[in-house]
Amino acid sequence: MTTHIRIRPFNTRDTYPEQNLDNDLCQAVVAQGRMVFVRGQISQDLDTRESLHVGDAGLQARQAMQNIKTLVEEAGGELDHVCRVVVYLVDVRYREAVYREMGRFLQGVFPVSTGLVVTALARPEWLVEIEATAVIPQ
Repeated sequence: MTTHIRIRPFNTRDTYPEQNLDNDLCQAVVAQGRMVFVRGQISQDLDTRESLHVGDAGLQARQAMQNIKTLVEEAGGELDHVCRVVVYLVDVRYREAVYREMGRFLQGVFPVSTGLVVTALARPEWLVEIEATAVIPQ
């Protein structure tokens, strides 16, 4: 018996039909009822998997943060419970726009943050990916 709750499970063969993948993943895991690990979020509709805001890093960050908010709330928490974020950018020039959007969602939360510039994300239209860890108080 597992003690973890899986939020929005999916298989990569459905998410990336153009690739030969078959991995069972989920958008977030609630571990032992308190810790929530949110998968790296991109500018994608959580229900339709449609990529949104192609070419606009700021709007992509806004959508990624909205997804994080939705998933943390589905796990029973709030954005105030976010303790850590990791930001992946494909170009350092997007940093200001991305961090402004992220800051709007995390105003007064003060999580630890790591930012990385990477060569690419899983799809060429994605410019930013943000993952989060939250701890829901008892």
